[in-house]
Amino acid sequence: MALDGQLICIFGGGGFLGRYIAQKLLAQGARIRVAERHVRSAMHIKPLGNLGQTQFASADVTKKDSARRAVHGCDAVINLVGVLKGDFDAVHVTGARNVAEAAAEAGATALIQMSAIGADAQSPSDYGRSKAQGEQAVREAFPGAVILRPSIVFGREDQFINRFAGMMALSPVIPVIGGDTKFQPVFVGDVADAVAAVLGDPARHGGQIYELGGPEQISMGDLNRRIADMTRREPMFVDVPDFAAKMLARLTGFLPGAPITSDQYKMLQKDNVVAKGAKGLDALGVAPTPLATVARGWMEPYTEHGRFGTRAKAG
Repeated sequence: MALDGQLICIFGGGGFLGRYIAQKLLAQGARIRVAERHVRSAMHIKPLGNLGQTQFASADVTKKDSARRAVHGCDAVINLVGVLKGDFDAVHVTGARNVAEAAAEAGATALIQMSAIGADAQSPSDYGRSKAQGEQAVREAFPGAVILRPSIVFGREDQFINRFAGMMALSPVIPVIGGDTKFQPVFVGDVADAVAAVLGDPARHGGQIYELGGPEQISMGDLNRRIADMTRREPMFVDVPDFAAKMLARLTGFLPGAPITSDQYKMLQKDNVVAKGAKGLDALGVAPTPLATVARGWMEPYTEHGRFGTRAKAG
């Protein structure tokens, strides 16, 4: 196999997406080095590989020397580190640049920067702008880097589908913010397959940008209704008017646990779907997985009686 014996450093490899990427690469014979600020949080990765196949490194992408130490001797590097709130520039721009420069200095043959659909230097959100600036910093330091931009990534351990399912299990009334905004949810396993495809042929994919989306576009409102169907619940959905959502977002700093930040509100003003003409999963030989194919299985704990529930689906 193309990756057999290669040492691949995965920054943020202990997270949701990192788990699936690590498992895919280990299955293809690669050795991996999981770089995390807190190594203990990534120990669940070790059993996924054979003896000696997994290494760990304590690393902080915002510190250049730390990134350099983590990539020493690596054939390829993957940067998955990102935040949804906090210091976007430190993580998405400075951190991405540090990783790219370290990978170049180490002589790595491939670098993958995990960005996001919505990365745009003109974006009204700090998140979108910082992602675009991070991409630019990476390309300047490592011209052959591959940029992957997924839409919302879903899977058993995600913090998106599970969050809404959890809300429906606790409350009969669900507020919906940005109900008309469209997403193109992509299965975490497909993203891992995309990463493996890139690393399997870096000469072919080097310098490219791929936008990763699932087989269907779905609005936030419809996504909530679909989750309700999978969990066999019938909550009342209340569309939050735009002016009210904007006010809630402004109160984020004063109300702990507020449902949306000001920056997230700005992100919801634009659809999160693969751009027309963009290279996607198909260009990497990956067939997109529908949400319904895999999600219903892990939705059972959110049903009224858990996996032992017998109540028939309404309607």
